[in-house]
Amino acid sequence: MNDRKPNLTFTIFLILTSALFCSAQSRVEVNLPDIPGYQTLKCDFHMHTVFSDGDVWPTVRVQEAWLEGLDAIAITDHIEYLPHSQDLESDHNRSFEIAEPLAEQMGIVLIQGTEITRKMPPGHLNALFVTNANLLERESWWDACVEAKEQGAFIFWNHPGWKAQQPDTTRWWDEHTRLLNAGMLNGIEVYNHQEYYPEALDWARQKKLTVLANSDIHSPTSMTYGAKHRPMTLVFATDKSPGAIKQALKENRTVAYFDNQLVGDRQYLTPLFFGSIKIKNKQVGLENHQIKKVQIHNDSDIDFHLRLRQPAIGLSCPDEITLEAHRTIFIDLTGTSDEVKAMDRLRLFYEVTNLRTLSGSPLPVNLDIANR
Repeated sequence: MNDRKPNLTFTIFLILTSALFCSAQSRVEVNLPDIPGYQTLKCDFHMHTVFSDGDVWPTVRVQEAWLEGLDAIAITDHIEYLPHSQDLESDHNRSFEIAEPLAEQMGIVLIQGTEITRKMPPGHLNALFVTNANLLERESWWDACVEAKEQGAFIFWNHPGWKAQQPDTTRWWDEHTRLLNAGMLNGIEVYNHQEYYPEALDWARQKKLTVLANSDIHSPTSMTYGAKHRPMTLVFATDKSPGAIKQALKENRTVAYFDNQLVGDRQYLTPLFFGSIKIKNKQVGLENHQIKKVQIHNDSDIDFHLRLRQPAIGLSCPDEITLEAHRTIFIDLTGTSDEVKAMDRLRLFYEVTNLRTLSGSPLPVNLDIANR
């Protein structure tokens, strides 16, 4: 039994911090479309509370997630780094146990997780879907990962380009190959906090790792991101449940989303883009030497930046287009040949510069517009 009394100042701080969320609040919905066969779930799988080195009580993480339009989160407090241990009893499952009842009430899927916090290599690793985080407290990082795997965990590499651990170059180590070959490295953060790691995108493609974007938040999210949204992992799941999320992560059905950028596999980026936009003209009726206006509506939260990748046949169109979030724009199409009059469909060849595929290239898209 622990007879140590909590520090009074620390306790008052927790009460005041939690009180910020007690008044009536409204949820900001994240407007991104579902894609065929799947729900698009907005998730953050890396965050901390006072049960490691975070600044907030576990329930605050749930309230923040609800306010910011998330569907699922994982609280991943450190196993090895506990600066508040003089004020709180050390139990690596406690933050999940405290947050779980509120998450259920607020409709947030709460996944039990923890962070294995070691020097490089292998660095910091998050284990999701653990059943008892206390059993991961091992002297050997390898033994900790083996225990996580035996509990059925999904394990990913946190902030691989973090300067505190890789100051000169972002490198893949032999230890990561060992983890990968043993089935104990399943994903990698492409975005962490406010950083982007292009090397991680290359490794995700080469080694078939799941791409993730997470906040790694320690302070209240409003103090870090303000009006801008936190990094999110978009998970394409069959339903909103822990089991469906776990299956989606195992099958690499994710896209990393932060700062108006989407990064991931083309098979998910393409339906996200086309699920967001609508060409409102029924027929254009373009002929040679004519100019016709086409309306395009964007129903998502993302401003899409399009750049012409090759000329259209029989007409000219803008070299660049910005489809602003929740707006409708006009673009001008100009007929440049007699053959355009007979075309049933006008095809415009663009690439979306703020949607990057696993190759690092902009997403190619074709806009098809009814002409006749």
